[in-house]
Amino acid sequence: MRIQQLQQTLSDLGARPCHIGRINRAWLQGLALDHGTRHQQSEHYFPLAVRQGLPAISAQLEALARIHTRHEAADASQRLLVELADGQMVESVLLPRDGLCVSSQVGCAVGCTFCMTGKSGLLRQLGSAEIVAQVVLARRIRPVKKVVFMGMGEPAHNLDNVLEAIDFLGREGNIAHKNLVFSTVGDPRVFERLPAMQVKPALALSLHTTREDLRASLLPRAPRISPAELVDLGERYAREVGYPIQYQWTLLKGINDSQQEMDAAIALLKGKYGVLNLIPYNSMESDSFQRPDDAHIRHMKHYLHAHGVLTKIRDSAGQDIDGGCGQLRARAADVIDTSRLRRRQGQTG
Repeated sequence: MRIQQLQQTLSDLGARPCHIGRINRAWLQGLALDHGTRHQQSEHYFPLAVRQGLPAISAQLEALARIHTRHEAADASQRLLVELADGQMVESVLLPRDGLCVSSQVGCAVGCTFCMTGKSGLLRQLGSAEIVAQVVLARRIRPVKKVVFMGMGEPAHNLDNVLEAIDFLGREGNIAHKNLVFSTVGDPRVFERLPAMQVKPALALSLHTTREDLRASLLPRAPRISPAELVDLGERYAREVGYPIQYQWTLLKGINDSQQEMDAAIALLKGKYGVLNLIPYNSMESDSFQRPDDAHIRHMKHYLHAHGVLTKIRDSAGQDIDGGCGQLRARAADVIDTSRLRRRQGQTG
């Protein structure tokens, strides 16, 4: 289901925009669709045809997604394995400080070599209502004031549904525009569509390296755009909307953590309106990639920061439960050998 279908169904029942708005807000808060207010009960507000039609619509929305399993981690995050109506699984992550990471696809077509999600390829798109349903499920657990589109999938490959979800959350979901974060590997369509939106989200760009050849090998089916071009596009968008770009850099030991890379990152990002997020890889015994040593990670942050690049270390949520992005779904779908999913000895979070 797409959100526009929900709105049309309500309109066909005779709901006016004021009725649809209240129903939207009730759903987004995880409440019953006919939830009234302290001063006005639903039977005194909604037309009879709308009241009679709401149970069927509610059942349809409830069927969109349900929490299959829930995994609490030591860092206060919770990874939710969400089952969709057709039995497919996606992941959502309740983050510390009232954040939520949502998925936009089942699987992913980009095929990043360090990403578990990409190993299964793209299975299908999520409808905009399925994306929003992840927020609804999460809000039944705890408040959600920030939504990041950094879960399973490449949001730019499901652009219409993702932008519809962002617009809906920004208008009806009581979420500040800058707290809706669109993550992408750099699809050019993003830089055409986002500036034209009424709800303009913040932008996170998957950079990972300053070397065009290395980026092409790490992100084999990403658009062929150089890191310098990507940063230039990001800078223009950041200056237009007034909030910084987040540049994502998954740290892979011996691959993109060298002194040469640090110096090149400084040349590329110094003076830009953005922040560089170093994301240490969540290493598993079956992986060919490894996480750099903690001391080296801290050195990189301090070196980059000291040379004019605002840098933060962003560990993936739920590492102590082997819950890196795509791993819960992979275990549930038997995509990976669960007996080998143990963290490397000596790795700390």
